[in-house]
Amino acid sequence: MRHLKIMAELPGHSTLGSAASELKISESALSQAITVIEKQAGETLCLRRKAHGFTMTASGQYFASMARKILTDVGELDATFPQREGRLRGPVRFGCFASLSPHLIPATMQGFEHAEVALSVSVGTNESLLPALRNADLDVAFVYDLNLPPDMDKQKIYETRMQVVLHPEHPLASLERPLELVDLVDEPLVMYESDPSTEYVLQLFAAQDLNPHIIAEVPQMILVSAMVGRGLGYGLMMRRPNNAEMSLEGRPLAFRELHVPELPSSLTSTSSVVAITPRGVKVPARVQALIEHCREAMADSW
Repeated sequence: MRHLKIMAELPGHSTLGSAASELKISESALSQAITVIEKQAGETLCLRRKAHGFTMTASGQYFASMARKILTDVGELDATFPQREGRLRGPVRFGCFASLSPHLIPATMQGFEHAEVALSVSVGTNESLLPALRNADLDVAFVYDLNLPPDMDKQKIYETRMQVVLHPEHPLASLERPLELVDLVDEPLVMYESDPSTEYVLQLFAAQDLNPHIIAEVPQMILVSAMVGRGLGYGLMMRRPNNAEMSLEGRPLAFRELHVPELPSSLTSTSSVVAITPRGVKVPARVQALIEHCREAMADSW
């Protein structure tokens, strides 16, 4: 960096003395530095003549222009990332599990009071979010804590549990007790088709030796709600903040607690939404600030 600064400064001067003064070094030290740089470059970068100042060669002019560009880029990088005077800077690329995204992304992006942090978001399933984290295409992803691989670190955002969504006139919607899988097994299930949600629901039924009556497998939770709102079946989904009790078409929905007894230790009807990052990777301050803001925003959204 010192050599780049020297070469970047030279074109603006006609004498070594003038350049040395600007660089705040002695003229002899500057001359020695130029000699070292020329040795590394393998050619003459400036012609030095006693009493006649110096002249940059074509190679020297090119070297100086590239040095200025590198220094400018380094300056921009330096201004982008560090936390200075309590301010955070730089990009944060975060991902969100698809069915969770309408409830988490708007609340998380609103009120994030770090104007110099540039947020960008991707929506997907674990199939796309996990590789993006491993390839450093994402800094953090917000997902359900279900079947996550061991190479991810987790920070809890909020706890949640599975619930049943029904048409309000469905007979099961009028029951005051929590529903059980045996109540649902013969009812038409509109399955949310997404990894790991689909496998998780099937495991819940299989743990009680039950096979759900699946009438449709759809890739969007809003489609599950729309079909339930028309009385075509029931759905299973994790309890979420900012959750309107109606479908996209404005039809009312009924949400009921699901009770799943006697599950194996590897399976539970409760879960958490977590922020995941690659294991062992230091979480930058600006990314941690987004995680903490998300946790606060979700706590205020129930």
